[in-house]
Amino acid sequence: MKTHTRLPNGETVPTLGLGTWRMGETARSRRQEIAAVRLALDLGCRLIDTAEMYGEGGAEEVVGAALAEAFAAGTLKRADVFIVSKLYPHNASRKGTASACERSLARLGLDTIDLYLLHWKGSHALSQTVEAFEGLKAAGKIRHWGVSNFDAKDMERLAKVTGGEACTTNQVYYSAGERGIEFDLLPWMRQHTMPLMAYCPIDQGALASHAVFKRVGARHSVTATQAALAWVMREGDVIAIPKAVNPAHVKENFTRRPVAFTATDLKEIDAAFPPPRGPTSLAVV
Repeated sequence: MKTHTRLPNGETVPTLGLGTWRMGETARSRRQEIAAVRLALDLGCRLIDTAEMYGEGGAEEVVGAALAEAFAAGTLKRADVFIVSKLYPHNASRKGTASACERSLARLGLDTIDLYLLHWKGSHALSQTVEAFEGLKAAGKIRHWGVSNFDAKDMERLAKVTGGEACTTNQVYYSAGERGIEFDLLPWMRQHTMPLMAYCPIDQGALASHAVFKRVGARHSVTATQAALAWVMREGDVIAIPKAVNPAHVKENFTRRPVAFTATDLKEIDAAFPPPRGPTSLAVV
């Protein structure tokens, strides 16, 4: 099981990161959430995904606070961690993208976002957003850009936009329980040597108690959660970003053990979660 994959420009990034959806929504959970991000970093997590939508900037503030603590403690350097954030579609005009990026940078306490994504399609023309992304790259505000919640047809449209070939990734819902992208989107991504980012890779925790992953995990001395995460990352070109706040869940996610799935394992998983036989609508939460 590969621990890193390559972006289209050849840069390597981890295949496992921390998601922060639903963080930053209430002040009373802030300290626990910062501690969860710190714990993930201490356990070796080097990729964190967030968005201006999450807690209306609250999740970015949580990530920023955890990074500031780690930097101050000397346990982490800025160059060690790959930070991903996402842009609201209604902010994705030429000027709006730049302004939103500045707000995200301020909340994160950073000078640069490593990967900046359009959260989903909106009313602004993709050409405007791509132009703004390229401007942010030129200004050193972001290092890479990509999209989220785009299906195969959306990716085709993006590829035809001037500058669209610079897209680095597409972040979508992908898990054993949501395999629709395997029919067309994932093959498209692989054809264009573009890694996919998978949010909700354990179906928001549902796969942690599924009998098939319990059995498969037991054969490889890992938990059901660890087996489900390993399944998503099995080909080495998918980046999984499970969200966790509970310390036990954070530890479980970032205690990585190699899982070499056998033909029997994969047959059992396919029987419980059949691969798609045709195009399906993109799963979105």
